[in-house]
Amino acid sequence: MNRKLKNSELDRKTVEEFKASEKTPLLIILDNIRSLNNIGSVFRTADAFLIEKIYLCGITATPPHKDIQKTALGATDTVDWEYQKDTLALIQDLKSQHVHILSIEQAENATMLNDFIPERNQKYAIIFGNEVKGVQQQVVSESDAVIEIPQYGSKHSLNISVSAGVVIWDIFNKM
Repeated sequence: MNRKLKNSELDRKTVEEFKASEKTPLLIILDNIRSLNNIGSVFRTADAFLIEKIYLCGITATPPHKDIQKTALGATDTVDWEYQKDTLALIQDLKSQHVHILSIEQAENATMLNDFIPERNQKYAIIFGNEVKGVQQQVVSESDAVIEIPQYGSKHSLNISVSAGVVIWDIFNKM
């Protein structure tokens, strides 16, 4: 029989321990995300996988906000984040620092997530777009690659927080 673990048995890091931990060489860029709950959920996923930083761009709201906190559950205190107004300017700056830019989008010549193999010792920035419009076309065009999550049903659409969880776990696992 399997017994569920108690919270006290989970060996959770303190905020200080999290900040001092070696981070996964992944940056998350949220490009014009409307939903505060989605933003909070991405923070929580970023905390789970020791993500280096989240960039909140355009209309994406920033902490502190009660609706972000409701789903982040304190992850806005652990995960480093920064607001940038212009996503395109941000990715151009990151590219100059040799960060590979990956847009998560359905596009021509996209690489399916299951076929994507991250390079060793390479830092990546993964971009998740607006719930309705997706990642801006200019941003997709400037990306080093486009990664698509294979989907087989009738909707071919996942919630941003679900997409982030799938992609971050997959890339983390492959690293």
